Order: sequence, then C-alpha cells, then structure tokens
Amino acid sequence: MANLPIIVKYILTGMVGMIPIIELRGAIPIGVFTFHLNYLESFICSFIGNIIPVYFIVKYIRPLFDFFGRWKPFKIIIDWASEKATKRIAESERLQNFTALGLFLFVAIPCPGTGAWVGSLIANFLELPPKKAIPPIILGVITAGIIVLILTAIANGGIQYLLQRN
Repeated sequence: MANLPIIVKYILTGMVGMIPIIELRGAIPIGVFTFHLNYLESFICSFIGNIIPVYFIVKYIRPLFDFFGRWKPFKIIIDWASEKATKRIAESERLQNFTALGLFLFVAIPCPGTGAWVGSLIANFLELPPKKAIPPIILGVITAGIIVLILTAIANGGIQYLLQRN
C-alpha cells in the first residue's frame, strides 16, 4: 500500500470515511497505519468522506425508504433501521428537548452505532430541515475525529514504543 500514489491514498481514506458504521472512526487509523498518511491528512480525508453523505441522508432518505419499502427484503431492513432510530429518539428525553445538542453529542461520541450516518437518519426521522441538522452533525464529526485522532496518536506512540524496545 505504501507504493500507491498519494491521491489514491487520499481517495481511499475518504471512501472508508463514507462507509456506514466504520465512518471517520475507522478511516483515520486506516489512513495513518495502512496508507501512512500523516495525522492531519488522514483527518481531513476522513472528515470529507464522512460528511459527503450527510446532506443526502438528511434530505432524501425518506423518499428512498418509501420507494424501496415496497419490496419485502428491503422493507425488513428499513423497518429495523427506522425502529432503532425512533427508539433512540423516544428513549432520549434530552434528544427531544435539546435536538441540536443531542444530535451533536450523539455524533461526537465515537462509539459503535453512533456517527454521522445514524445522526443523519435521526435528523430525518425528527424531520429537521438540513439547515438545522447539518451544523450539529458536522461539529459532532469534527469532535469525534479529534477524539479518534488523539487515540490513534496514543496507539501509534505505544506501538512505536513497543517496537523500539524489542
């Protein structure tokens, strides 16, 4: 992977950032450890890749769900995702009362099941317009990216320390 042109490394890191579930949390370490990008390059490519789908999810996912929901295999998946998102909304009183803050915190905490994709789905289910939904999601992605960047740097330092000791 080290022999790939730098632009290909940037594009691949950004594409990993676009993948649901993996998103920025996986793209930053992949950019640093696999493609040997520096931390800033990995963060920027991952951030861009993670943000690209947000507007489209917030704005257009409902009509896609309605369209694909006509077929049973898709309906099962769509119903599961809808139930999971609406359950999180119903369970979280803070998310209902402080929508922007709740959306930011949900996206900012880099845990499995959180992130820009699910945050965008939640914004769509809350029927937030893109103007109100996208800023807290972007700030959440930046915050999650900084947290993952710090953890990646710590892991990288620890790995280098262990390799130097042997």
